[in-house]
Amino acid sequence: MRIGVPKEIQAGEKRVATVPEVVEKLIRLGFTVAVESGAGEGANCPDDAYREAGAEVLGREDLWAASDIILKVRAPQVHPELAIDEVESLREGATLVSFLWPAQNPGLLQRLASRRATVFAMDSVPRISRAQKLDALSSMSNIAGYRAVIEAANQFGRFFTGQVTAAGKVPPAKVFVIGVGVAGLAAIGTARGLGAIVRASDTRPEVRDQVKSLGGEFVEVDHHEDGATAGGHGKVMSEAYRKAQHDLYARQSMDVDIVITTALLPGQPAPKLITAGMVESMRPGSVIVDLAAEQGGNCELTVPGQVVVRYGVTIIGYTDLPSRLSRQASTLYATNLLRLMEELCPAKDGILHVSMEDEMIRGTTVVKDGVITWPPPPIAVSRMRKNGATAAAPVAVPKAEKPKGPGRMARFASVILLGAACLMFLWVGAKAPPAFLSHFTVFVLACFVGYMVIWNVTPALHTPLMSVTNVISSIITIGALVQMSSPGHPVPILAGIAIVLTSVNMAGGFWVTRRMLGMFRK
Repeated sequence: MRIGVPKEIQAGEKRVATVPEVVEKLIRLGFTVAVESGAGEGANCPDDAYREAGAEVLGREDLWAASDIILKVRAPQVHPELAIDEVESLREGATLVSFLWPAQNPGLLQRLASRRATVFAMDSVPRISRAQKLDALSSMSNIAGYRAVIEAANQFGRFFTGQVTAAGKVPPAKVFVIGVGVAGLAAIGTARGLGAIVRASDTRPEVRDQVKSLGGEFVEVDHHEDGATAGGHGKVMSEAYRKAQHDLYARQSMDVDIVITTALLPGQPAPKLITAGMVESMRPGSVIVDLAAEQGGNCELTVPGQVVVRYGVTIIGYTDLPSRLSRQASTLYATNLLRLMEELCPAKDGILHVSMEDEMIRGTTVVKDGVITWPPPPIAVSRMRKNGATAAAPVAVPKAEKPKGPGRMARFASVILLGAACLMFLWVGAKAPPAFLSHFTVFVLACFVGYMVIWNVTPALHTPLMSVTNVISSIITIGALVQMSSPGHPVPILAGIAIVLTSVNMAGGFWVTRRMLGMFRK
């Protein structure tokens, strides 16, 4: 089968659905690949690079007519100036893979179904572990979050990091990120890397640790309600929660310099979280970057696709942030499509096998042979949730089965053993010579210290504990060196063995600790 990669006709779109490095891998799957002339120019992928990778370079009409599979970035659309209707250009019974947004484009689904097409929507990849390699939304969101901070820095009139100079003290910028998904996390990491003070808020309290791990501060809404769903997305919150959320955002808007909003709900317009009043309360020169601008925006004053200034605040409503890093975005997206092709062509024979029994493929497929299959059935999610999730019922143990007798016997045996140990220590203290008693006391204390230092430590921390055990081993070595001068043969021999064993332990411990610390060095 032939894969065709057309040039995107969306104004300002620089991404391309595949890059030369991925073309070679698609060919190894048994496909032939054709690319429209000039398709990769915006992503710095010239036609000659595609030819060297083994792809054909064709004109637009020839490409659409000869392709069994069309790989695109944007959904098919009509370009009146170029007299192009991409749905009509698609061959009858062909396969289309692109971002589609089926919830917002039911008419487009109907038109594609009328072409008897099979359509895969990359924005509908299910949020399950197996499908992470196909998750183009996360790939693009990662780029958008990074680019949002870069755009904010371009419009912001100060440093991000604080400085103390001869000309005066420069305070660090304060950044507030609304929504801690992939884009939000990328924005937090980038802003922290530039030296800003970063705060973040999300309806899902479980992301708190992720924010802290990136050096940010998680700001919690003063109303307990979990906003996560089984699919990993957010949900519509209650009126009481939204009121508390509004108060929080109003306070933060007055205090911070930059606000980055990323809040989106699947299949719905972007929720309005930043009101005109909040914008007016911000300091002049502040910046808002609205990553939800394409779906209407999280800010009431956002103009999709434009940068506007309201009340002295710059509001960035770009809808093409991933396209502004076109080469990187194209490479990641092409890799996501390659993983999908690998799933659809396991035999590497260049033939697609669409298994609707596979929940990953079923969730991504929105039209199958002209039949609309969207929305897919819900996927059973195995993860346990504190509230609202179905969990396995605890197994009740009948009272008659509780081991009452053995428990009493075990306690009685413990008392007997403790009494016997006390009697033995009394006998040793009464009969043993003073020198032995002092050594025995040190031995007992060493056992207690070893228990407290080693046994009570979580197993995950045993490797970092190597340095502590090295110190203990060095003390043992000093004791063995002292005993080397003892009269007779048994004691010096045992001391020599102790020196050898502890030396191996020290050397090995420092070597392992050095390797462990090396993993954290850049």
